[in-house]
Amino acid sequence: MIQVNDLRKSFGDEEILKGITATFEKGKTNMIIGASGSGKSVFLKNMLGLFVPDSGEIIYDGEPINEMQIERKSNLRKEMGMLFQHSALFDSLTVEENVMFPLRMFTKMRLKERQENANEILERVNLVGLNKKMPSEISGGQQKRVALARAVVNNPRFLFCDEPNSGLDPKTATVIDNLIQEITHERDITTVIISHDMNSVMEIGETIVFLKDGKLAWKGTNQEIFKTDNETVTDFVYSSNLFKKVRIAQNKGL
Repeated sequence: MIQVNDLRKSFGDEEILKGITATFEKGKTNMIIGASGSGKSVFLKNMLGLFVPDSGEIIYDGEPINEMQIERKSNLRKEMGMLFQHSALFDSLTVEENVMFPLRMFTKMRLKERQENANEILERVNLVGLNKKMPSEISGGQQKRVALARAVVNNPRFLFCDEPNSGLDPKTATVIDNLIQEITHERDITTVIISHDMNSVMEIGETIVFLKDGKLAWKGTNQEIFKTDNETVTDFVYSSNLFKKVRIAQNKGL
């Protein structure tokens, strides 16, 4: 579990995060949503330790990060997995080498053991037989699955995903969503996902934090978000014709 209490962050005279308090639950897919400029990325970077908040606290499984010694913070980072928006695979490494990279960096495993772990997680994300392929030789959806495999090969306690469906077609995006949720449940990970994709919210939004202008505007589940009367949320959710139709159908009791 990750608890965030009254988090604030400014750059110069501009306050980006304005006292956000939220809880991200273990074993669930926790989503951060909101329009561009709402503070989602800055919020995530504070949780990752890339930014230092001006005030407030971030607590990992009962441990406030601002009270951790340098060695403990270093160990915490080893317990984090990251799925980047554009996969961020190493072009010069094979699929297998990309997946093994965290094991080479953060463990003392021998090569054979690293390969066995890579093979196991590649099988889990349905990429058997692609070990020796280069990233340029596989599709965008396959690259995203390789990136997910790399993010979880080290059995992280915390998984962060930045727009994991960016650039993917709807069918492939659903595959990625389902894999993230399944692995989260299987491994009891605290997963935090930044997204603007309402299809993802509907599919896997077990807990949702909605940001507006650096503030927490709403929190709930994917079942509750379509029933809320919070106008800020409904304006965002029903900004597309698809979700306007969902709202109309709900109001008619269909």
